Parts: sequence; C-alpha cells; structure tokens
Amino acid sequence: MRATDAMTLNRLLADAPNRWGHWGADDEIGALNYLTSDEVKRGLSAARDGRTFTLGVPIATHEGDPVFPGRWPAKHFMVADKAGFVNGHWQPLAGGLEFADDYVTGFAQAGTHCDALGHMWFDDKLWNGFPASSTNGGMTRAGIMPIAERGIVGRGVLLDVARFRGKPALERAETFTHHDLMECARAQGVDILPRSILLVRTGWVGALAAGSVGDDYWEPGLTFSLELVRWFDEMQIPNLVTDTLANETTYEPKTGLMLVLHAALMRNLGIVFTEMASLDALAADCAEDRRYEGFYCVSPAKVSKGTGGSANPVFIK
Repeated sequence: MRATDAMTLNRLLADAPNRWGHWGADDEIGALNYLTSDEVKRGLSAARDGRTFTLGVPIATHEGDPVFPGRWPAKHFMVADKAGFVNGHWQPLAGGLEFADDYVTGFAQAGTHCDALGHMWFDDKLWNGFPASSTNGGMTRAGIMPIAERGIVGRGVLLDVARFRGKPALERAETFTHHDLMECARAQGVDILPRSILLVRTGWVGALAAGSVGDDYWEPGLTFSLELVRWFDEMQIPNLVTDTLANETTYEPKTGLMLVLHAALMRNLGIVFTEMASLDALAADCAEDRRYEGFYCVSPAKVSKGTGGSANPVFIK
C-alpha cells in the first residue's frame, strides 16, 4: 500500500489535538508531566504482593534479535575471558584476580527501549515545535536524556488484546482501536484510569522470537483515528508500552501512511513510546489471578544526545 500524493501527515492531523507549549516552551518530557507524585503513589498502591516482572527482551542473542527493517541486530563481543588468560593475552591482577569483559554495539532503537520525543517528526518540527535541525549530529532538543533523568513511574495497566481475541498472537497487519482497549479492560475487570501507563500485549514479540512471522514486519497494533488521538489526550496517557517493534500497525490502512501514531501521539501530544516489551509472562500471570494492574517503573539508558535508550521495565503486582 502506498500513500496517495494528496494525503500527508500534515493534512491527516490538521484537526488532531496538540500539546506543544502546554508545559512550557522548553519542555522535553511531554506527557510524563502527568506522572505527578500522586500518580507515583497511586502506582505504589497498586502493588499488593510484591511479585516482580521484568519486561526487557534479551539483546545480542545468538539467533539474532528482531529489529525494524533497515536496522540490524546488536552484536556482542568478548574482550577478555579465561581463554585470554590461558593464552597469555591477559595477566592476573595483583593478588590473583582474573576477569571477563565484553562489548555490545547496536541501535538505540532496538530491543526493549524508550523513544525520545524527538525521534520522529514531519514538517521540520519535533515535539514542542523544536526544529528538526536540532537533531544534526545528535539530539540537542527532545532527546532521550530528559526522559532518562525523569524516569517513568506510575500505575500500569496490562491490556492483553491477543488473549481477549482468543489468540496466542495477533496476525500480521491486524488492527485495533481505543474502543477495543476499553472492551478488553472491561473483560479483564480493570479500570483504565486517567494517567495510567498502558501496556498492550499483541503476542508479537513471542511470535518474532519463535520465528513464526517471516520477513514481512507489517505489524499488528493500534491504528489512527481522530477519536483515538482525542481519547489518548483526554485520558492524559503518559506512556504507551507494547510488545511490537513500533507500537502501532506499520501502515495506516485507509491512507497507507506509515507510523501515523508516532506523529499524532508522540510528536504532537508528547506521549512516550516504549517498544518491544516482553509481556507474555506477565500476561499469563495476570490471566491466572485476574489482576491486571500494578506498579510500573522504567528509566531508559542515559544516552547523551540519543534518539532512544534501552530499557528493562519492571512491573510489580
């Protein structure tokens, strides 16, 4: 599918809400401003028995990590190990200590990670109206550092859309809306309160790991409508977390435009995207005890001038 010549993001989002300037002309954390101390305490109160789930996917795996087309998986290299000492490349430290050391290289936008609010843009403007030229040579505005220094902490709600639809994983290009999220929440017996951190499970990360997707990464996920964008804005959602590579279906079905919600939710509303979270184990536990809320916290890596930062979110029930 290809976008028509007539349709652009500028036209599509002409009537969509926009929060530029809402928290000041220099704001770089957007909707995370909704996560006040009261919201942190609300999140803490949602943790009842102290059971902890970490949501990061493994990186630099032997099989190769799934990544969005155009990127390549992280690479892991051993710099020092026992063999190096045996072969005389390294000598024990004074007193006899030996050591292992390694090096990992890869995209900031791979594995489980948070996007900087300036990661994607159109019309030469990032989040809050910062110029796209501020990305030259590194993110000098709306990069990942302000988000990493702030942290993302609050009440998390898991919405298991795949299980709600009776599937281990949603199919390629399968879409859903905020109405589906609300219906899923009702079926699960959990409330989507204003300022909740939404964790949406499609089963996609498990399908990718199992190799059952193939090479065509037209992902399932949320799809654009003005009503959906207004709902996210009215609900003051600070952070959208999914188990997909891009947090939304790859192409907007009606127009063929790509990654529209990155523009409508992240660039315009300042909602932080956390992508490629591992939600299967948490979802299985929630299905067993019928409790889908908990304390959610994450801070991406503090990458200087970075477009994103790797993360290992924690969900405490």
